[in-house]
Amino acid sequence: MQTKLRRTLIAAAFGAVVATATAFVPGRADNAPHAVTIDNFTFNPQRLTVSAGSTVTWTNKDDIPHAIASSSAQLRSQALDTDDNYSFTFTVPGTYQYFCSLHPHMTGTIVVEAAAGDAAR
Repeated sequence: MQTKLRRTLIAAAFGAVVATATAFVPGRADNAPHAVTIDNFTFNPQRLTVSAGSTVTWTNKDDIPHAIASSSAQLRSQALDTDDNYSFTFTVPGTYQYFCSLHPHMTGTIVVEAAAGDAAR
């Protein structure tokens, strides 16, 4: 029984290492979701860099509602209650400033870089 358990644990650990290693392959497009947490009237991380095509999800962990907005109106969420989330997929490289429309002193930035291989196009 211990041998079978040991093999299972080794296989699981190996799978995690392989998954982690492939997540950092240079030149690989980064289309995995990225998370921003809203807590204690702050966005964490306050600045996030992603590749074009990436989805960013904001999750409200605060006890009061917050809403994601940008001055360009490109980002616009409903009020997010505790544990609600809002996602947006960034397809165009650039710097996106955003804020909480209910608490405008809360600000954040998403930097979108060209996906690998896009520079040659």
